[in-house]
Amino acid sequence: MRQWDDVLDFWFPEGAALDVDAAAHREHWMWRMRGGADAQIIVRFTDTTERAARGEFDHWASDPHGRLALIVVLDQFPRSVWRQSPRAFAQDAKALALGLEGYENGHYAVLETPWYKTVYNLPLIHCEGPGHLERLDRAISLAHEILAEAPPNLKPGYQFAAEQPLEARKVIAAFGRHPHRNAVLGRTSTQEEEAYVAEGRFPHLRVIPEVER
Repeated sequence: MRQWDDVLDFWFPEGAALDVDAAAHREHWMWRMRGGADAQIIVRFTDTTERAARGEFDHWASDPHGRLALIVVLDQFPRSVWRQSPRAFAQDAKALALGLEGYENGHYAVLETPWYKTVYNLPLIHCEGPGHLERLDRAISLAHEILAEAPPNLKPGYQFAAEQPLEARKVIAAFGRHPHRNAVLGRTSTQEEEAYVAEGRFPHLRVIPEVER
């Protein structure tokens, strides 16, 4: 096994074959994106996440799938390992840099599945800072490309996924940042942000539509 295969096998139980059951695929997304994997990530990948944050796995980025795995470890795993801590978001910029480089060197283009590409693109949505709206525009465009390429039985799920960066763009256009992070990061919220947070309708908590079995 390559060093990063353990990460990919864990995070993508669908594997790389496109003949995926739509209902099972939805369950995988819910498990990935709604905290269902937290306990397993903490047990299995805390050391991996710590080491990746220190740069010990930067060499993974020489391979397209290694780059994807490193993005998972830097963008997704900190949100479980260090949930409710500033460290949960501390690797966003590094994950974004890896993603941007992979668009230019062809690594993104060779990823085989819509779920690989969708996860690869998450740093465009997550990483705050200058140029965030432009990154979100790119995420919207890429999400629609993924939707067009998705197998017919999975298109409803990827239609939902294509709406996610658009919803996030509305938040960034309004506030310039993700206000739900303010308390964890020690940032003072504006009155408008306090109202938004109190409402609790965050893009990352949108419910993925049920799929008929």
